[in-house]
Amino acid sequence: MTAFAAVTEVIETYFDGLYHADTDRLAITFHPKAIYATADEAPLLYRTMDEYFAVVAKRVSPASRNEPRRDVIESVEFAGENTAFARVRCSIGTKDFIDFLTLVRTDGAWSIMAKIFQITERAT
Repeated sequence: MTAFAAVTEVIETYFDGLYHADTDRLAITFHPKAIYATADEAPLLYRTMDEYFAVVAKRVSPASRNEPRRDVIESVEFAGENTAFARVRCSIGTKDFIDFLTLVRTDGAWSIMAKIFQITERAT
């Protein structure tokens, strides 16, 4: 499998985890020491993976509401053999997210090390 295919597979699993509010799928995609942050809240919102997964576990999944999927991988760039950056978009409820995902390859497997995101309210 190419590095690009491996990274996009991680991102597709990430999208599935968000759509189904499935923390087991998300745990596969995130490095255990990953960070989750946005400056769209004041003060800056920062969560560890344990904190983030607890929030997702309480969420009503978009899948259970039959929401249309709006998952898009806009770009993937590689800085070398073990570092990648992806710009992706997805939606949950009435919110659209632009995620900047930094991925690392450790022990031969890719995982998300940082999720920094922007939230916008979608017009209904």
